[in-house]
Amino acid sequence: MNDFDFLVGTWDVANRWRTDFLDETSDWEEFPGSSRCSGHFGGAANFDEIEFPTKGFSGLTLRLYDPERKEWSLYWASKRTGTLFPPVTGRFTDGRGVFHGDDTHGGKPIRARFVWSGVTATTARWEQAFSQDGGTTWVTNWIMEFTRG
Repeated sequence: MNDFDFLVGTWDVANRWRTDFLDETSDWEEFPGSSRCSGHFGGAANFDEIEFPTKGFSGLTLRLYDPERKEWSLYWASKRTGTLFPPVTGRFTDGRGVFHGDDTHGGKPIRARFVWSGVTATTARWEQAFSQDGGTTWVTNWIMEFTRG
């Protein structure tokens, strides 16, 4: 239930994303970010806001733990769209969190995967990948390296 307690606090975030989220051969673009996260419900929920100053937008994530299913639901909202994206769900196993969900990108149906890894007191890694074939192949398209600010 307390899997995301590590994220509470302030972080500097080094971002890399593909210029085309669906093309594994597209170039990577790097940019900074900063994140502030708070814990709620005794560790069963948390909320963070991440800002991307050179991109001119920000995003919010709400994470909720379901004790019956023993899994998390992660909800992302972007200032650019003003909408809440469909959740990805999953859990942590041996220090690695893997979360999947169905969504669309550029009008195309995709399967999304978020992976949290490398979690320490001062670092963490998040990566996003999309699949256009139901999860057979994946294009990693966004990586965030978190360090304590």
